Amino acid sequence: MSIDVKSYKKRFLDNQKPNINLVPFIDILFTIMIFLVVTSNFSAVDAPMDATDSGATGKPNVTDTSGNAEYYIVPVANLHKVTVNGVDRSDAISGGAVGVQAKVMDEGQISIKPGEIIINTPNGISPDQAVQRPKV
Repeated sequence: MSIDVKSYKKRFLDNQKPNINLVPFIDILFTIMIFLVVTSNFSAVDAPMDATDSGATGKPNVTDTSGNAEYYIVPVANLHKVTVNGVDRSDAISGGAVGVQAKVMDEGQISIKPGEIIINTPNGISPDQAVQRPKV
């Protein structure tokens, strides 16, 4: 009777190869991902402005536009004051948003700060024409 060394060696080396099971790895990965999603905070928060940050200036980012609209709705979180050429137009606020005329957005200056919008209109547009109460 002879000893088959080759088959023994092959069987021994096959048993030495690492056998990696990916199922527990995927379970742990999904558990961590679910934990991160559940504990994340996705709400917008009014952060206090630094002394170096004077607020956003320029045109607001109007993303929902289609066609030629006469007025665009500009939403601002906790909006409580709208000033047009030094005139308080806070009565035009509805649901945290205000309607701004398209010509004012194109040719005027709009400064958005937390809770406040300051608008300088081009010549020939009154504050009543520049800002309207949106029909939300």
